[in-house]
Amino acid sequence: MTMKSWILVLATAAASIATPAFAQEKVPPPSRQAIQYSYAPIVRKVAPAVVNVYVRTHVQTFASPFGNDPWFRRFFGDAFGQPSERVLSSLGSGVIINPEGLIVTNNHVVKGRGETEIRVALSDRREYDAKVIMKDEKADIAVLKIQGGDGHFPYLQFDDSDRLEVGDLVLAIGNPFGVGQTVTSGIVSALSRSEMAESDSQVFIQTDAAINPGNSGGALVDMSGRLVGINTMIYSQSGGSVGIGFAIPSNLVRLYAESAEHGRKVERPWIGAKLEAMSHDIAEGLGLNRVSGAVVTRLYNNGPAADAGIREGDVITHVDGVEVADARAVYYRLATKGIGQTAHLTIIRKNQPIEIALPLVAAPKPGKDDARNLSGNNPLAGARVSNILPSVADELGIDETQGVVITSVRNGSVAQSLGFQPGDIIVSISGKKINNVIEAERAVEQRQTTWQVAVKRGNRVLQLQVPG
Repeated sequence: MTMKSWILVLATAAASIATPAFAQEKVPPPSRQAIQYSYAPIVRKVAPAVVNVYVRTHVQTFASPFGNDPWFRRFFGDAFGQPSERVLSSLGSGVIINPEGLIVTNNHVVKGRGETEIRVALSDRREYDAKVIMKDEKADIAVLKIQGGDGHFPYLQFDDSDRLEVGDLVLAIGNPFGVGQTVTSGIVSALSRSEMAESDSQVFIQTDAAINPGNSGGALVDMSGRLVGINTMIYSQSGGSVGIGFAIPSNLVRLYAESAEHGRKVERPWIGAKLEAMSHDIAEGLGLNRVSGAVVTRLYNNGPAADAGIREGDVITHVDGVEVADARAVYYRLATKGIGQTAHLTIIRKNQPIEIALPLVAAPKPGKDDARNLSGNNPLAGARVSNILPSVADELGIDETQGVVITSVRNGSVAQSLGFQPGDIIVSISGKKINNVIEAERAVEQRQTTWQVAVKRGNRVLQLQVPG
């Protein structure tokens, strides 16, 4: 081959290598399906099972120039004012989870003082009355039952929320701002969020799928169209979505749904220990290089944790092989596992990992002498009080181990009108220290010209003084 021929070959090869990709032949998509990606098939499957929940609450009010004072009404009746009724309306969402019309939603969607009417509307515009068959304020979960119907309602199946990973695609479906059923898409942006939790067993799925007022109780579904969470709240300074929404994981919701379906009460396991989240100071004091896990700060004698070999100062890092970030994550894992099971904990003790099997049992119930309903002519009439047992303290989330605590307050009672709340610890009544329910009952039976009641709420002691 001559030199001229070699030059021609090399020039041709160089030209071929230098040809840019966009100058190559373009090929159209082989089919419409190849370019038409859509969530529509998932939405068609899921949307019929998501309902709008309309709540109307009838509230009795008392129109009086004396500020609706219950003590004034007790002595003068309604002579200086007449009761009137107000109707409060609210809107939320819910999810049908079986063909008989069982619905899961948030407790705050159906919460109301007074007579409450609940109406649910399906996506095909059918409407039915519904009633609450279970609710839990601490978990913010309520279970409703549709009244009537043919027993063949569209429904969603639960998926295992523990299988979710950050980055998974999800859809949020609900009725934001009352505009009608709306679908938004996003990803799971974080798991096991507990910073905004109000109870010790709450953790949340965080998503950037837009969630707005009215979405509460609606569905968070994965790409298989299964329920992975119940939308419950947003983080916002304006009231609208800013891309940070939270949902209750389906594994906790399913626990309540199955209990309601079978007429059982949900009981959280009692471990007989006080747990606190790890902090930098605690980690440094224990010689740990990670600020993660739950620290055992108190043990009850003969409690399940103590019997299993757990000690104060132990750090729980894993439950059943799943890493836990703080105390709430531990309680959540134990709650979803359920009573009667055994949880396998990984703990760090003196920088060494130890495996411990912890049986999950129900908290011991108060005896007949541990609780009283207070009545009569006194400020605490209508309150139920209990001795502070470990199980009671655990249920109410209080740190006290002795004394008397209010466990419930009857609607419309004197105690409620004066602002007493579950969790209030009765310190003294008319100057007498209260150590148990027997002393509390005797104290309110004595007539007083002026009642003085001291209660501890959180870290404050409140003093109440009312005429006898």
